[in-house]
Amino acid sequence: MQNVICFGEALIDMLSTEPGTFKQFPGGAPANAAVAIAKMGGNAIFSGMLGNDMFGKYLHQSLNEYAVNTEFVRWTDQAKTALAFVSLDAEGERSFEFYRPPAADLLFLPNDFDLTMFQQSTIFHFCSNSLTDETIANSTKHGITLATQNDCLVSMDVNLRKNLWPATADYQSIIIAYMEMAHVIKVSLEELEALVDKANIVDFLQTLLTQKCQLVMLTDGANPIVCMTKNTSISVTAPEVIAVDTTAAGDAFIGGFLYQLNKQNISLINLDTFVCSEKLTQAVQFAACCGAYTVTRQGAFPALPDRVMAEKFERQGQY
Repeated sequence: MQNVICFGEALIDMLSTEPGTFKQFPGGAPANAAVAIAKMGGNAIFSGMLGNDMFGKYLHQSLNEYAVNTEFVRWTDQAKTALAFVSLDAEGERSFEFYRPPAADLLFLPNDFDLTMFQQSTIFHFCSNSLTDETIANSTKHGITLATQNDCLVSMDVNLRKNLWPATADYQSIIIAYMEMAHVIKVSLEELEALVDKANIVDFLQTLLTQKCQLVMLTDGANPIVCMTKNTSISVTAPEVIAVDTTAAGDAFIGGFLYQLNKQNISLINLDTFVCSEKLTQAVQFAACCGAYTVTRQGAFPALPDRVMAEKFERQGQY
């Protein structure tokens, strides 16, 4: 197996475990995805900028503890590591309050990428949180360019957080432009409805699939996951669980899916064959089990399943 690069933010989730009390957890969508891959036995690289502070050092240590490759992490004294305060409702659904910007992850520059990282990898994964200002968006675009030049599959989890965007930003146009650069996209129905008119969603996705994109995985909470390719559409039912904390559910899902690609040596070269086979359904079913398992536990990194847990959950439908 070669590597899956997960690029973007690592931050601290300050999770409200009871009213007025917050507990520190390592998190950040691409960092969560990297940990999910590594915990299940895949090869994951986290690429991003950490603040040279207690939180950045804690994140770096946590990534290493879960066997994520941190060789390509960069450090800065110019800004602190971002914080996200997370409140949960009775159903485990979360709301966020971000302390970002300023933040270390936004300071990653195009020349902070190491070309050897792409030469050792087959997948480059990113989220829209690394598009929220011009500097980090340009770096993300450069990463996509380097990935494409090295025949890496480009994966995007839209993972829209509106309160991270400046009030005047046209986040819809920016995110759509980057969706058009990706080969695999995970997006929720709620996110799509924030990006395009509800009446135009089907046409938008069909148009997207005439471009670079070969697979769209559309999630909708506990409802079935719809997977669209250039030629077909399939639906995968997620396991029924009682949610405790949904913070990293989507990251566990995409991490589980990318783990399956990594395990099966799927790259841009053979992606078209993969998405036309039964292996796609199996990979999405596995990913759905990873997401379902994660919502039954609190926190991000600690809640993500390892391979034994994920496979047991997949067999039994519960854990």
